Amino acid sequence: MSTDAKKTIMVVDPDDDFLSWADKHLRTPNTDIICLNNSETALNAYLEDRPDLLITELFIKPLGGMELIKKIRLNDPNAQIVLTTGFPPTNAVIEAMKLGAYDVLRKESLPYDLRPVVEEALAASDAISETSEQIEPIKSNGTPDENIIGSAPKMQEVFKMVGRASRGDAPVLITGESGAGKEIVAGAIHKHSKRSGSEFVTINCAAIPENLLESELFGHEKGSFTGAHSLRKGRFEQCDGGTLFLDEIGDMPIQTQSKILRTLQSGDFSRVGGNETLRADVRILAATNKDLELCVKEGLFREDLFYRLNVVRVHIPPLRKRREDIRLLAEFFLRRNAEQKKAPKLRLSSDSIELLESYSWPGNVRELENTLYRASLLATADVLLPKDIPLGPGSNSDNSKYENDQLSINKALETLINASGEEMDQAAKKLGVSISKLKEILQK
Repeated sequence: MSTDAKKTIMVVDPDDDFLSWADKHLRTPNTDIICLNNSETALNAYLEDRPDLLITELFIKPLGGMELIKKIRLNDPNAQIVLTTGFPPTNAVIEAMKLGAYDVLRKESLPYDLRPVVEEALAASDAISETSEQIEPIKSNGTPDENIIGSAPKMQEVFKMVGRASRGDAPVLITGESGAGKEIVAGAIHKHSKRSGSEFVTINCAAIPENLLESELFGHEKGSFTGAHSLRKGRFEQCDGGTLFLDEIGDMPIQTQSKILRTLQSGDFSRVGGNETLRADVRILAATNKDLELCVKEGLFREDLFYRLNVVRVHIPPLRKRREDIRLLAEFFLRRNAEQKKAPKLRLSSDSIELLESYSWPGNVRELENTLYRASLLATADVLLPKDIPLGPGSNSDNSKYENDQLSINKALETLINASGEEMDQAAKKLGVSISKLKEILQK
């Protein structure tokens, strides 16, 4: 905690035991704690006392935590607020960050995470107090994108970045492996932005031949090339006032990159074969599975365009780096298959869940979705068993879990990084190998 001046932290939560814990955990000779279990009382007290930091539970009454954040930020655009709850829903994380919350924390992590976040938030409060620059209050609009699924810490950071990116109008560069969900994240940013009522247009730069990509983006005049029988508006004109998502921008030809750069800088462009300068008000979101910094060094991507796009960056972790999300995603896809694709309603057996969580998913979320759709169509019962789940090209579930040495190694390393004794014995049984074999794997 800062020792320069006495700080005041207001904690709002319906649980008196939690308030007592927070008071004991956060109080110092230089920090006063105000504990309240009523959000309406907290709002009035905040507006009167203006504490340095507010920590509020999401499910507080009579005003919910989100409504409390809105009202406080409306009156104090610089308010430092931390939202807490047992398990923050995806939409709550996005909406809270969009409204300007400093952070969103799960209560189970508070003994480890609360104090560092409080110190950072108080430091931010000090920095804001020392400058005359004011932050505009953030207005809420849009609805959460229910297709974004994840409880892993890395995905919680993605949700927070979506909320922050939704506040403004700057270009966003979304990176991640193929199938990780970059287009879904781009759609969520648009949905939560001030442009949500306008067009969201997607163009895959890798799927369109080089000689047609420029026309696709900027349009063409009649007779400008063979086959141009009439004037055609490009994507920029089509989504004027909206958002243009340039997927796989790392595959865009250098010549087209220079024209995109011009439009990013000024909003101006011309149709292919035309002399008239047109203008479009378009927000650019771009995505790639390539290392653009390396592409710049190799002369495959313009450095100036890279810096124009890389204003806000959102990285989507691969599925193998967030295995705790696999079950959530799998159950979501099974429900959606039943609702939208007329597939049977299915459940996953415990062995199937273990199988899915042990697989490396090189195709990421897209591969998981397609695998479960195939399994839904081929299943013979209302419970999916490992034998029903085909993993990888030409493989079957019998060798995906029990005969794939690489998967065993990966699982063993993750399970046993800090294990010994009894834990190693349990892990060996879980992996279906002997202790001697497991030790042999770990020594490699």
